[in-house]
Amino acid sequence: MSETILNAQLPVSKMAENLIGSEIIKLAGEVNAKIKNGEKIYNFTIGDFNPKIFPIPAELKQEIISAYTSDETNYPTGDGMLELREAVVGYISRMQKLSYKPNEVLIAGGARPVIYAIYKAIIDPGDGVLFPVPSWNNNHYCHLSGAKPLCIETQPESNFMPTAADIKPYIKDTVLLALCSPLNPTGTTFSKEALSEICELVIEENKRRGPAEKPVYIMYDQIYSALTYGDIKHYDPVSLYPELKNYTIFVDGISKVFAATGVRVGWTFGPERIIGKMKSILSHVGAWAPKAEQMATARYLANEQACNSFLIDFKQDVSARLDGFYNGIQALKSEGFSVDAIAPQAAIYLTVQLDLKGKVTENGVKLASMGDVTKYILDEAKIAIVPFYAFGADSNSNWFRLSVGTAALSDVDLAIHSLRSALSKLK
Repeated sequence: MSETILNAQLPVSKMAENLIGSEIIKLAGEVNAKIKNGEKIYNFTIGDFNPKIFPIPAELKQEIISAYTSDETNYPTGDGMLELREAVVGYISRMQKLSYKPNEVLIAGGARPVIYAIYKAIIDPGDGVLFPVPSWNNNHYCHLSGAKPLCIETQPESNFMPTAADIKPYIKDTVLLALCSPLNPTGTTFSKEALSEICELVIEENKRRGPAEKPVYIMYDQIYSALTYGDIKHYDPVSLYPELKNYTIFVDGISKVFAATGVRVGWTFGPERIIGKMKSILSHVGAWAPKAEQMATARYLANEQACNSFLIDFKQDVSARLDGFYNGIQALKSEGFSVDAIAPQAAIYLTVQLDLKGKVTENGVKLASMGDVTKYILDEAKIAIVPFYAFGADSNSNWFRLSVGTAALSDVDLAIHSLRSALSKLK
């Protein structure tokens, strides 16, 4: 028996054996193969930034260099350097008018370890986790923690945000309500009214359960909270209903709002007891943010003027791309093509509809599935975007995520022109 075959048959845990691979990574592999072969691809799949287009703040970069020059290279403290936790407390106060203490803050190597720790700290195998689809990775975190996934298929009429009416039928079976606003993949947000209705539902359910039963906790991922555009405002459960402070665990960090995805500094804040358990979990995993980056981030966050100045320019640049793609899609719609988009609200994503299933290419090939549509747009328009079914939505969903973090402004018109050409070839 060959070594390859033997390795393929080596026993592993049921969890590992049944862990589903990322659809986005699969698509990225196809895109990268085309680029490697010399094709010009407009790659709008990844929720990341091209640092040549969107570099991290100059002040943050200098603070990182200074931290390494000062030999800040030993182990950080388990819950994060006190200087950073204090800076996060100040940042939360400035941005959201929320009052937290440093011992209610936990630092980690980005938001992913934080989310994993929330699941592991709260969920027992079989506990229900309620989350909307499309959404990012909740299905995988359910698998990793042994949770029972309770999925809500959201609709374009609510901008793909879950509503209290969606949640109510499942609330009695829920231990963790996983919410994200602004939402990845849609770039849409909760209105004050919609989030208030959900909060009231959670409060009512927790009163019903009483102290002897595990309550409904809210995981509130607000990693894109500072990236809102126009009149859109960010809302959170605790600001709206302070009594939810004991039941809400926030997810946040510098990765998106400061274009610092590779710097790997994220944080969570919430009830001290939950945060303490999460600290213990992550201490065993070793999912710390590097000490130098922590010290640099602490100094940068404390520089309110630098933060505000960066965000003003950064938001203008991202918004220009989102608006450009939105206007381009609307122009194609007005020309009679079966496309649409939701007006940009937040984050770095545009929600795009390509209602092309069933159409026939100029070679007589029918686009029989949304996978065929995705492939056609990649092959013919040279545009790579992520279908919502990669985020847990129904396989027939004709909606897509378009990410602008790697898009040059000049790419916008060129990509729309390429898409128009590809659409013109369909019957």
